[in-house]
Amino acid sequence: MIRGLEYLCYNDRLRELGLFRLEKRRLRGDLRAAFQYLKGAYRKDGEGLFSSTRTRGNDLEEVRLRLDIRKKFFTMRVVKRWNRSPREAVDAPSLEAFKTRLDGALSNLA
Repeated sequence: MIRGLEYLCYNDRLRELGLFRLEKRRLRGDLRAAFQYLKGAYRKDGEGLFSSTRTRGNDLEEVRLRLDIRKKFFTMRVVKRWNRSPREAVDAPSLEAFKTRLDGALSNLA
């Protein structure tokens, strides 16, 4: 525990440290991995991961699944959030620019 923060609630501690909640940190990690995949960093490993890799207009396609357990898969978690991401973040020229723009967009979410 960091001195001076032990009596603050979780949200106040995060705000004081400049961190996002765990859900946002997971989402940020998922979106960063999707950005790298779509820009070609994981070409061999992630071949066929998404049914469409066209990113113009944020239009990844969701694959229809029959089992509820598959809703937790990476592709299912990422598609809707990717399509709702700001265009300036999605069209970023590099991973660093994407991270900066994504953090700005996530800080505006409630």
